[in-house]
Amino acid sequence: MKRLLLSGIVLMIYVLVVVTTQVFSTNTGRIKGKVINAKTKDPVAFAVIQIMGTTMGAQADQNGEYLLINVPPGKYELCATLTGWTKVCVQELTVSANATTAQDFALNEAVIETDVAIVVADRELSAQNETAHIRQIKPADIKNMPVATVADLLKAQVGVVERFGQIHIRSGRSNEVTYVVDGVECKDPIGGNGASDQAMRLSPNVIENLQIAGGFAAEYGNAASGIVPPAHGGNTPPNGEPVDAMFFKNYGTNPFISTDDDHLSTFAIDCDNASFTMTRAYLNDGNLPPEEAVRVEEFINNFKYNYNHPSDRAFDVEMEGAPSRFGKGYQLLKIGVVGKKIRTENRKDANLTFVVDVSGSMAREDRLGLVRRSLRMLLDQLTPRDYVGIVVYGSTARIVLEPTSIRDKNKIIRAIEELASNGATNAEEGIRMGYEMANRNFNPNSINRIILCSDGVANVGRTSAEEFMKFIKGYADKGITLSAIGFGMGNYNDILMEKLGDKGNGHYAYVDSWEESQRVFMENLTGMLQVIARDVKIQVDFDPNVVERYRLLGYENRDVADDKFRDDKEDGGEIGSGHTVTALYEIKFKDGARGDVGTVFIRHKNPDSFEVSEIAVKISPSVFKTSFELSSVDFRLAAAGAEFAEILRASFWAKDS
Repeated sequence: MKRLLLSGIVLMIYVLVVVTTQVFSTNTGRIKGKVINAKTKDPVAFAVIQIMGTTMGAQADQNGEYLLINVPPGKYELCATLTGWTKVCVQELTVSANATTAQDFALNEAVIETDVAIVVADRELSAQNETAHIRQIKPADIKNMPVATVADLLKAQVGVVERFGQIHIRSGRSNEVTYVVDGVECKDPIGGNGASDQAMRLSPNVIENLQIAGGFAAEYGNAASGIVPPAHGGNTPPNGEPVDAMFFKNYGTNPFISTDDDHLSTFAIDCDNASFTMTRAYLNDGNLPPEEAVRVEEFINNFKYNYNHPSDRAFDVEMEGAPSRFGKGYQLLKIGVVGKKIRTENRKDANLTFVVDVSGSMAREDRLGLVRRSLRMLLDQLTPRDYVGIVVYGSTARIVLEPTSIRDKNKIIRAIEELASNGATNAEEGIRMGYEMANRNFNPNSINRIILCSDGVANVGRTSAEEFMKFIKGYADKGITLSAIGFGMGNYNDILMEKLGDKGNGHYAYVDSWEESQRVFMENLTGMLQVIARDVKIQVDFDPNVVERYRLLGYENRDVADDKFRDDKEDGGEIGSGHTVTALYEIKFKDGARGDVGTVFIRHKNPDSFEVSEIAVKISPSVFKTSFELSSVDFRLAAAGAEFAEILRASFWAKDS
């Protein structure tokens, strides 16, 4: 199929302009850059970037890249540090409002490696003129040693002893030893000592190397005795894969289907847009997203269309069609499912449970820092009739705040402000504890919603999405819903977060900026919290006498078997107040065809009574314009957004684009 005429390119450029301007509509600036090895030019992972004299900082990811957001305009001293490397600072770095300042760092190694397995190097520490000694144990040595835990490995090293079950390095006490997992400091949450017990296991699949650094005034935190940074820790990597990457799943691309073979197209609908937001974050950082990260329907549903919301029923259907700009001889059909709006003052009371990931990987301003700001903003939208409880999880889960009325808002704010990151990521325990709290305080006449804030990476306990679903379904059927809100780039698990939002009968969103946080937590809070329809499914029945073949753009992971459309045990999507869902089809008419194109069926359950309803709307030929140019702005925007996503995910149907 020949695609992408010049005006189509213009439309996609317009989409890009819309995308990028949304992120920079603020009066603060950003600093971004990369940390490299001054000699080899290779990336230096996990370096700490700090604005001196402030609490603002970030950590470079595995590619050496870092990003500081929400930096007030001004001039700063910016420094890059990492144990085993020389510290580098830049003076008088200027940050301007609504702009990104680029600043790269080139670090020199302070560790000299030889061909032997254990390396000893000397380095002057200017603070106290002491010498730090660094021993590096190679991966091959670790795999061949009879050890199972980090503690076992440490005890096998010279200068390391165990006293009363605690690790001491070079005669230092256990609280003078720092443990670093995935570049983030980890401590025992109760005693404050290093977390080197049996929970921190070694695995040939995840351990790359281990360094033991000692010496007074060691440059990482308060580690006066030693630093132990395994490349990766925890029992199990997420999805059975290493934890140092972004995790996405490729659901394939819908093909064209002949109506002679199958004239029914059936899928569950939701209004997620996380894929669009995540792609925007990639693009704004100067990178293309992985192809599997792009879900076409979430690009289409990111935009607001000029639909008329019904007041006396759950849904209306609005349709528009026109010749496709991107496929000669084909038509595009836009189907909009429009939900009714519930006025803010008529919203049900809410019992909210914040489940917050405070593991070490969240220790960045664009992760836990942004979570704290977002939750405070959400509080401002609640009423005195609403309640909030807080559960956090790192290596283990714990209750930070029992359900508390918004009347005691200051108490809730203090609990949010005290959230601090540490430890591994036992997401299963945290989510389970959150559901248990919500269940204890369940009110059938209220909104019972869990709001999960996380980067989605789970490396302790059960870590796969399928295992989480087993205990979530029962709570979802009872009426306890879950919104999965993702934060952070690098070491992010899109697979788990999307499935949690879908199976938790809530929704999935990704926050890449303060502006997006406002959109998620403030602009339509009633829509986020109050569900107007459950298990929503759509079935389009194309008339084989009119339509030769068709293709649904996106929704590959929401496919429903045709014969399950009226099976009310089959899971569908959940739609909130005022939400809209838009689907695009590419269709080819038969020569000389006349009459209705087909019928759109929508089936859903009442969120309170679970009574099932179904509506049917004919697809009249009158909805089709004679040219793309005569279609509405909404139609053209949806078409351009969909084609842009098709190109990004390298769809076969956009290969000529």
